[in-house]
Amino acid sequence: MARQIEIVGKSGNLYRYQALEEDRILPPAGANYIICKPAGKGVNILYAGETDSLARLAWRDQLAQARDVYGEDADVLTRLNVRSAVRVAEQEDVIEEHQPPMNREARPHPSQR
Repeated sequence: MARQIEIVGKSGNLYRYQALEEDRILPPAGANYIICKPAGKGVNILYAGETDSLARLAWRDQLAQARDVYGEDADVLTRLNVRSAVRVAEQEDVIEEHQPPMNREARPHPSQR
């Protein structure tokens, strides 16, 4: 997978994500992340998420689930983003454009909210 991937949101904004290197020490910083599979010159987005700390393990569970369901070549891309409101808006923009299957599965039906 390319080291950097540009992901377009529904708004037309481009977000530059970086491949997460397995041996990299993760900062306790806010970030957006994409769980994806390689596809041609880009990626198929399986999940778009955001976290207030990349060092937390929640995204690792999602990556393990993606690999179980979609194959071992699923990977993570990250984009550091300190402000929570900016992360959430970016996540929503990417989800609206790409409709990742794992986000659809994770969201409760409107009648369950």
